[in-house]
Amino acid sequence: MTRPNILWYCTDQQRFDTIGALGNAFVKTPVVDSLVSEGVAFTHAYCQSPICTPSRASFMSGLYPSRLHNTRNGNDTFPGWPPLISKLIADSGYLCGLIGKFHLVSAGHRVEPRLDDGFTLWQHSHAPRDDWPAGTHDYADWVRAQGKSLDDMRNSEERVDPEYHQTKWASDRAIEFIEQDHQQPWLLNINIYDPHPPFIPPEKYASMFDPAAMPGPHFEESDQATQELLSRVDFQPVTMSTEISELKKVQALYYAMIAQIDDQFARILSVLESTGQRDNTVIIFTSDHGETLGDHGLVQKGCRFYEGLVRVPLIFSWPGHFVANQRATGLVELLDLSATLLDLTGVPIPDYHQGQSLLPVLTGEQTGAHIRDSVRCEYFDALDPFFTGGDGSFATMYRNDRYKLSLYHDKSLGELYDLQTDPWEHNNLWDDPAHQAARQRLILASFNSHVVLTTDVGSRRIAPM
Repeated sequence: MTRPNILWYCTDQQRFDTIGALGNAFVKTPVVDSLVSEGVAFTHAYCQSPICTPSRASFMSGLYPSRLHNTRNGNDTFPGWPPLISKLIADSGYLCGLIGKFHLVSAGHRVEPRLDDGFTLWQHSHAPRDDWPAGTHDYADWVRAQGKSLDDMRNSEERVDPEYHQTKWASDRAIEFIEQDHQQPWLLNINIYDPHPPFIPPEKYASMFDPAAMPGPHFEESDQATQELLSRVDFQPVTMSTEISELKKVQALYYAMIAQIDDQFARILSVLESTGQRDNTVIIFTSDHGETLGDHGLVQKGCRFYEGLVRVPLIFSWPGHFVANQRATGLVELLDLSATLLDLTGVPIPDYHQGQSLLPVLTGEQTGAHIRDSVRCEYFDALDPFFTGGDGSFATMYRNDRYKLSLYHDKSLGELYDLQTDPWEHNNLWDDPAHQAARQRLILASFNSHVVLTTDVGSRRIAPM
C-alpha cells in the first residue's frame, strides 16, 4: 500500500452522538457528515480514560494508562518508554506536525515540556486564555500579535471573534502546512480545544441554536438516586443545576462550538483538495473523550463511565482505498486508532502495543460488526481535588456487547447496565436480585481484564531460566 499522508483531526471533549449523519438531527456538521458518507464510522469507539491526559497518553503510546503509569492530569513527567507513535512514524520517514493541544504532561503553571515526540512542526496551544507568558503559547502569542486581548473577547457579549478563535488559528496553521511543498509523506495532528468547557462559543454560532429547541439530556428521576449514591466519587462540577432548561442551554452552546469546528474543518479539507493531495491523504476525525452534557444530571467530566463521556467519534476517510458509507458497529478502543496509524504508515506494530489495527475493516476485508469482545476504561486519581473537591477516586469500566460494569474500587460502589434494554443507563442493576449472577460474571471478567492488560511483567525474557 502507498504510504499516504495522514490528516488527524482531534477535538477535545466531543461526544459520539454529535454527528448529523450518525443520527443527531439538531447539530450542524455537514463536513463531518461528508466524511461519514465517503468513509467508515466506528459507532462504538471508546476512550481509555474519561480525562484528557491519560486518554491522550494512552493512544499516543499504545498502552492503557495504568500500564503506562500515566493516569493523571497535572502529571510532572512522562515515562521514557515506550516511544510515542508520532516518534515511530517520524523515524520511518514521515514529516510529522502538531498543531494545538498535546497534554501528555501538565501544562499548568508552566510551558508544557517537549517530549521526544517526533514532531518537526510544533505549534502549541493549551487552554485559550491570556495568562500565558509571551513566547510560551503559540496561539496566545498570535492573538496578541493581532492587537487583540483574549480576556476582553472571552468576557464580551459576543465572546471570541471567530477570526481570532483557537479553532480558526489551528485551521490557519494547518493550511500553511498543507500548502508547503512536501518531499515526503506527512502526518499532521490537529488538536483544537473545543468543545471543551467553558461553553463560550462566539455569539455568531451561539445564535444558531435555540436552547428551547434542543432535545435535552438523557435524564430520568432514577438518575438522582444513583448520583446521590455516587456523590463521594470524583466529578466536576458538583453544583450544576439539573433544571432541564439550564441543561438545554449548555447543550445549545456545545452544539454551537461543534458547528464552528465543522466550518473550520471545511477550510482545511478544501485546501487539501485544491493542492491535489486529497487522493493520497487519510482523514481521521475523533476526540480524546466525551462530555456528560446534562446526562444523569451531570455536566463536564470526572469519575463516571456513561456513554456520553467515554464514547467518541471515530471516522476514517480515504476514497478509492477505504470502503464508503460504512457503519462499523463493533466495539473498538482509541488504542485501535493508534495501531491503525502505525499500520497505515507502514510502521510495524510493536509487540507491546495493546491496540489492534482497524485496516481490515477500513478496506472491507471485515465488516466491523464485531471487532473486540470488550472495551476498558480507567480513572485512577485522574483529576486534582481542585476540580472535584474529592479525594482521588479509583475506578474501571468493563463493557461487552450487552452489559457495562463500572467499579468504584476505593468506594465499594458499582453500576451495572443492560445496554440492550437501557442504552442511556438509567436503571442501575447493581443490586437487582435478578442480575446478581451476571454481576458476578462481569466482575470476574473485569478483574481478569485488569490483570492481563495492565500487569507490567518487567524486562524481556532472554533465556528459559
